[in-house]
Amino acid sequence: MLLPTSTNISLIFERVHMIFKNKLLTFIVSLAILFSANFALAASKSFSLYVDQQGNITLPKDFRLKMVHLGSWFVPQGDASGFHDVYTEKSSAEFYRKTGAFPDGATIIKELRPSKSSNYTTGTGVSYPLESVKQWFVMIKDNKSRFKDHENWGLGWGWALFKTDAPSVNVSSNYKADCLACHMPAKKTDWIYTEAYPTLSEPLH
Repeated sequence: MLLPTSTNISLIFERVHMIFKNKLLTFIVSLAILFSANFALAASKSFSLYVDQQGNITLPKDFRLKMVHLGSWFVPQGDASGFHDVYTEKSSAEFYRKTGAFPDGATIIKELRPSKSSNYTTGTGVSYPLESVKQWFVMIKDNKSRFKDHENWGLGWGWALFKTDAPSVNVSSNYKADCLACHMPAKKTDWIYTEAYPTLSEPLH
């Protein structure tokens, strides 16, 4: 029987050390990835998927399918004429039904679409929205005043305006100048015109 030499023993210990080192490194990397994923998930759950750390707001993608339709406005004339379709998360609408307020991180999207009218069996001069879009407004509820120095955050909301030629860019430079005037009549309802949103109420049957 061959007895292990000091050289063989050293090689064995070196290999064991390398295996342990590699497994330890893998374990550390796995923990880091898991921690990062959990942190990101916690951050998204606690606030908003559509706001970065600097307070920049992005337009949610495919929100017509991913969110619930709160209600619509129809404006017959002027620059804002057409249909104003409004959306939010299902969970935000459910929260509002229970509490009468939007939760922290709630997203409200208003999509403006031009319209046409025609005669149908239901009546004459019936208006309907076109597929094209004029612009989008986005508001993000912020109950903790996270971005006090940001010019598009204030009064408990983040404010954004997106145009169709650059939907990834918030063209609002200051919510007080670009957004607030239109919302002043809705100050008592947290700056939101909730009377046009039947989804926020329980159905009658």
